[in-house]
Formats: sequence, structure tokens, C-alpha cells
Amino acid sequence: MRDESKHRIRRRRVLLALAGVLVAWLVVDKALAVIAPEPTVGHWRSQEGFEAYRAAYDDVMATLPEPARAHDVATEYGTVRVYEWAATETGERAGETEEERTDAEEETASGERLPVVLLPGIRSGAPMWGENLLHWIGDRTLYAMDAIGDAGMSVQSVPFTSFDDQAAWVEQVLSGLELERAHVVGHSFGAAVAATHTLHHPGRVASLTLLEPVMVLRGLPASVYLWSSLLLLPAPQSWKDRALAEIGGVTVEEVRERTPMSVMIDEGSQHYAALAPTPRTLSDEEWGSISVPVRVDIADDHSLAGGEEAAKRARDLGKGPVTVWPGTSHSLPMQAAEELGPELEAYWTEHDR
Repeated sequence: MRDESKHRIRRRRVLLALAGVLVAWLVVDKALAVIAPEPTVGHWRSQEGFEAYRAAYDDVMATLPEPARAHDVATEYGTVRVYEWAATETGERAGETEEERTDAEEETASGERLPVVLLPGIRSGAPMWGENLLHWIGDRTLYAMDAIGDAGMSVQSVPFTSFDDQAAWVEQVLSGLELERAHVVGHSFGAAVAATHTLHHPGRVASLTLLEPVMVLRGLPASVYLWSSLLLLPAPQSWKDRALAEIGGVTVEEVRERTPMSVMIDEGSQHYAALAPTPRTLSDEEWGSISVPVRVDIADDHSLAGGEEAAKRARDLGKGPVTVWPGTSHSLPMQAAEELGPELEAYWTEHDR
């Protein structure tokens, strides 16, 4: 129990990093829209900053199962780094029982298992899926990417002019990987990208899974913007620690703890200048035009997706299943990895057609 308690604390610290970076980025973006309206590309502020980030990135990647290959896919906006974990012939996973293995083989024999594409939250990149990958590797081919215009190994060369450009580069990556259809999963900002991509390119998407999707169902609460404004001011570090604690739903003591993932996120936040349009809330008509299966998973504590109100809107729109997960915050994919593993696999299998 003690080890599990420590693991929960580590997940909460990653939550803090993800939530704090996200809201601070959204506030910065609005400020830059006024100060510097001309679009520019995301970039590293210095070579030294990139090297510090790369060291932290490599540390986290070393904790993930080794991918079968890495792709650098060219798009009109730049080059996107994608990691691939190929399905095994039997779909066998570590620790799988004989009964589970037989069921998996029967499912594979009855129809093709479509690949899964994972879109990350701000500054977290492909490494954020480490705890989730363990539950899916072997079952089907998985692709996790570093978002273009954000910290990671992707390189942006052409500015974004609207959030719809995010849908364009995702579509070009899937085409470049020769994925005719795939299950698309996004977390946080990545979920907003995934929803917008599906809106414009539904034929490529077999199913859509949105984990704590920001802004596409409901805007961020005003209190989040108020606390995040402290992160942009020359305020004492103690004030910023308090702001991060309020945003993330953790204690100030937890703010000051460090993990490999939070170090990577911090390095990316400090050294990478991400200049991209923010997501927008999709209209009822836009949601209604999305005919592919849509699953929505929301946190019940310090949700940045809109909590129960976002869940209610998703249900009213006829999307589902819609689940509000007890005891979770914005780092839902990490906090609920054990439960989401089999649930999402069953959901994808249901829609493998």
C-alpha cells in the first residue's frame, strides 16, 4: 500500500505540471494575440535550452517500452515525430492469462484490429502515455506523437493561422503513415485537436476517445485564468506555488516535489516558445455532424474539461459512453490507467469496423 500511495502522489505531481502548463499557455496565447498578432512558428529559445529538454525527454522515454520504430513524418507545417509499437502476431501482453489470450486471438480472427493514434496534452508529448501503453502493447499497433508547434522532437516550419490547422497536420500525419482508419485518442489539448480533426476528417476515424478535452465542450472557468495569471507575473515563487496548487488541486508541498515527467514538462515550458491558436468550443451543430463513435471521459476533481457540466453537454449531444471518474483530476489517463486499459480496448474492439 505504501508503494501505491507514493505512485498516486507521483501521478498528482504530473497532474500539477500538466494543468499548470496548460492554463498558463492559454493565458500567454491570449496576451500574445494582442501584443504580436502576426503568427510565428513554435521554436526553442536556445540550443542550450533544447539540450536540457532533450536530456529530460530521453530520461522519460527510457522508462517506456521500446518502440518498434520512430517516424519523422513531413507535413506542410513541419516534421512530426511519431513512435510506433507494432502489434504482435498473437496480441500477447505481459501478465496476460491463457483465457485472455484465447479471447484476444478469437477477436483478431474475427476481424482486423485497427491501430490506435494517441495525441498528447500540452508539453507532455509521446512520453505522457507511458503508464497507458503497458496495457495496450501487443494487442494492436499504437502510434504516439509529439505535437507539432509544441515541445518535443517535432519541428514546426510554417505558422498556424487558425486552430483548424491542427486538424490538417494530424490528417497529413495519418496519411503519411498510410493509416486508412484508426481509433484516435486525445488528452487535454490533444483531445481538442482530436475532436477538431474528426470534425473535418471523419472518414479517417473509426472511433474518437476524448480524455479531459479542454474547451471543445465547455470553456475554462474564470478562476483558472485568475490563478494562472500569477504564473506570468514577476511574483514571489511562493505565490506561484500556491497558484499551481490551486489549479492542480494539490498541496503546495506537492508543488515543490520533482519527478522525471514534471522535469521534462518544466524544461519544455521554460525553453520552448509555443505560438499556436487556442481551441474553441464546438457548436451543437458541429458536434451533431460528427457521426463516428465518440467516448468522453471527464475528471470529477479540478477538471479542466468542464466537469459535470461538460459531461452533461456531451450526453445531451448524444455522445457516449460519457464517464465522470471519481477521485481523478486533469491527469486522468495516468490516474485511471489500470481501469482505462481494458475499457478502451473493449471500446476499440466494438468499433473495429
